[in-house]
Amino acid sequence: MDSLSLKIAKSVKSYYRPGDMKWHYEHGLVLYASLKAAYYYKDEEIYPWVYAMYDRLIGQDGSIATYREGEYNLDQINAGRALFELYDRSKEERFLKAADRLKNQLVNQPRCLCGVYWHKEIYPWQIWLDGLYMQGPFNAEYSMRHNDNATFDDIAYQLLETHEKLLDKNTGLLYHAFDESRGQRWSNEITGCSPHFWSRSIGWYLMAILDVLDYLPQDHKDRSRLIEVFNSVMEAVLNFQDESGMWYQVPDEKGREKNYLETSASSMFAYSLFKSVRLGYSNDESYVPSARKAMDAIRRIYLSQDEKGIYHLGGICSVAGLGGNPYRDGSFAYYVKEKIATDDFKGVGPFILACLEEEES
Repeated sequence: MDSLSLKIAKSVKSYYRPGDMKWHYEHGLVLYASLKAAYYYKDEEIYPWVYAMYDRLIGQDGSIATYREGEYNLDQINAGRALFELYDRSKEERFLKAADRLKNQLVNQPRCLCGVYWHKEIYPWQIWLDGLYMQGPFNAEYSMRHNDNATFDDIAYQLLETHEKLLDKNTGLLYHAFDESRGQRWSNEITGCSPHFWSRSIGWYLMAILDVLDYLPQDHKDRSRLIEVFNSVMEAVLNFQDESGMWYQVPDEKGREKNYLETSASSMFAYSLFKSVRLGYSNDESYVPSARKAMDAIRRIYLSQDEKGIYHLGGICSVAGLGGNPYRDGSFAYYVKEKIATDDFKGVGPFILACLEEEES
C-alpha cells in the first residue's frame, strides 16, 4: 500500500502529462517532491514520468525551452533541482549542461548593494523571501557537486542578510519583501520592507535554509548561525499557529474578515518542523506535535478524493506578489483577494514533502 506522499504524487501523475510542463518553479517543485517520495519508497513509477516531462524541454546542448537567462528571474532556477537526479540516473550530459545554464544566470544575476540577488530584472533592488528558495537549494547542490566553497559562503550570506533586512523585531516574523531603493509604493520609507507578512513567503524562506543545509559543509562557518536563524523564525511562526492547526494567509491577522487558513504555507511550516527535528537542528519538544496538528488539519479541511480515487488539495493561494502591472500594493486587502485554488502545485508540492517528512519522523 502506498504512503500518502506517494499517493498524492501518483494522483498528480494521473492528470499531469508530458506536454503540460512549463519551465516554471511550481512545476519543478511538484516533480521534485514526487521524485523525493519515490526515491524514499523505492518506487519505480515516478521517475519515468518525471523524465518524460523534462525530456521535452531539455535540448541535447542543454538548452531549456521557454527559459530566458536575460530575464534574471530567480523563479526560473527552482525547476532545475530535478536535473541532478535526472543526470545521475540517465547519465545524459544534457541535464548537466542545462544546470550549467541556470548556474550561469546566477553568476550574472544583478544584486542589491547589500549583496543579495534582485528577485528579477523587472523588480530591481528588491529582495523577496521567495527568491531564497528559488535559487538557494539548487545553487547549494550545484556547489557541492563542483566543490565550490566560495559559493557556499555567498549562499549563506544571502540567507543571513535577508533575515537581517526583512526581520520584524516585534514578532520575529519576516516581511514578504524589501526594496533597497525605497522606490516602490509598497516599501516603507524607513525600513524598505513591504507592509505585511505573507505566510507562504516565510515558508519559502524556512525551507530554503533547511534545504541549503543538506549541502552546506558540516564545518562551514555560517552553519550554526543559519540553524539559529531558522529556529528563531520557526518559533515566531509557531506563535501564530491557529487552534485548528493551520496558519492564516496573513499570519498575524487572525479573525480579520476574508483572511483564511492557507494550505501551502501550513504544509511548508509542517515540513520545516518535521525536518528540523529529524536532522537534529531543533530539540524543541513542541515542533513535532505542532507539525502533526497542522497535517491533520490540512487533511481534514482541504484534502479530498474524487470518484476515481484521485486526491485533490484545496485552500491554496494561487499567487501573491508585489508591484507589477496591475500594481500589487502588499496591503492586507491584496493578499486576501487573490484567487484560492485547488491542486495548485505551489501547495501540492510542499504537501507531498511534508507528508514524506511526517512519514519519516
